[in-house]
Amino acid sequence: MDRRVVRQRRRPPLGARCRAPGRRAARRGEPAGRSAGRGRPVTAFVAVDLGATSGRVMLGQVIEGTIDLTELRRFRTGPRERPGGGLRWDVEEMYAEIVAGLREAEGAEPVSIGIDSWAVDYGLLDADGRLDGDVRCYRDPRTDGMAARLRERVDDETLYRITGLQYLPFNTIYQLLAEPEERLAGKTMLLLPDLIGYRLTGEFGAEVTNASTTALLDATTRQWSTELADKVGLPAGLLPPLRQPGEPIGTAPGGVPVVAVASHDTASAVAAVPALGDRFGYVSCGTWSLAGLELPAPVLTDEARRANFTNEAGIDGTVRFLRNTMGLWLLTESLRVWRERGHDIRLDDVLKAAMREPAFRSIVDADHPVFLTPGDVPARIATLCRESGQPVPETPPAVVRTILESLALAHADSLRTAARLADRELDVVHLVGGGALNEPLCQLTADACGLPVLAGPVEASALGNVFVQARAAGVLADVPSSAPLARYEPRGEQAAWRTAAERAGLG
Repeated sequence: MDRRVVRQRRRPPLGARCRAPGRRAARRGEPAGRSAGRGRPVTAFVAVDLGATSGRVMLGQVIEGTIDLTELRRFRTGPRERPGGGLRWDVEEMYAEIVAGLREAEGAEPVSIGIDSWAVDYGLLDADGRLDGDVRCYRDPRTDGMAARLRERVDDETLYRITGLQYLPFNTIYQLLAEPEERLAGKTMLLLPDLIGYRLTGEFGAEVTNASTTALLDATTRQWSTELADKVGLPAGLLPPLRQPGEPIGTAPGGVPVVAVASHDTASAVAAVPALGDRFGYVSCGTWSLAGLELPAPVLTDEARRANFTNEAGIDGTVRFLRNTMGLWLLTESLRVWRERGHDIRLDDVLKAAMREPAFRSIVDADHPVFLTPGDVPARIATLCRESGQPVPETPPAVVRTILESLALAHADSLRTAARLADRELDVVHLVGGGALNEPLCQLTADACGLPVLAGPVEASALGNVFVQARAAGVLADVPSSAPLARYEPRGEQAAWRTAAERAGLG
């Protein structure tokens, strides 16, 4: 395995700089703030970074133009089955954990707080500003059949022409369509990071990068689509005013300002990609894998719609042209099932054992809808292998090898298709997020893509969160990679990967 460590600084972002009103951008080497020993100036920011399995409160310290991240508090966030059915998030528990983490940051005298999370899920505020009921999880089956209902009101071509969003059965538009009409009346919808921001400040709105995942935002104008809202039958006032990354939200208890960041965690992660130039693809790899390109404008062709690509908002007017596919969820769910059955399986051990298994023995479509809901992923893989006439992986290492190769193929297929649809050449792939720690997956992604993979930063969402805050405060002009990157070179097995892709239906 050719795994070299490199250091690289991020390109300047596309488009205009995003600064808080009235703030002057500091010149590099002149950040404002406290001293961090030996006379080094330091400015602190807090990133609340919520993932679908865990949340973190991170302290980001800007020291001599670099960002140093420290985890202050980590907590579980996974959805839970509630009485009466349905998967729901415990927002009150999340909020209590966030407040506890913010208390731990008080000694650092943070300049501001930013919040990012996964997309599409929301809470409803009543006229008195109270949360009406639970926040439902996107994996909840209540959206079954909603796509067909929406097609009775707006066809697929019109929906894509307006929103540029890929079809996912849990997009916010389908969740709202599943709501009883009376529950939406007189309510205001807040996506999860905006809901947390409201709890901290009493101010409500919708940050645009996350709003772009709802299938209710116009991808060209970056404004709510009144045409779609009317077709869906959404009541007036349901969609809150929009915010841009870098805009102030309000003040949290204790007097610390809360600033809108790229509140969709993938938008923050992409903002932190330490790329040079524009000939790069990215994979933001965690529970989900989001693989694509950063572009100056959306790609709204019918070919992009048929390929199920999405155009989501990024910072500085950029577009995240990507496809959302299953990610390390397949691995974590498999580990959960095995451990519940009494198997003592360590991730590092099973990854090493997986790489000793035969290559390309069994390949599945990693984005098959059977994997969406929680459950026995190994059994579902076995079923798909039987149906396609492939050997069934019988042991945990064999299952993990199938997962890793299938994910790598999904990454490669998404990136090649994105490059073709956007007419862009790629020289390198940046793999950021938790998947950057998975060395076998990084190497297999390089092999499948036939391109070098630069892995890191791991905490990309938190890094991008802090960067937007620091830039709004005039402390940073562009974000550096605060840690060395691992480089994985492709091993020249393209013919074998093409054959495997054909077996998985990706050829």
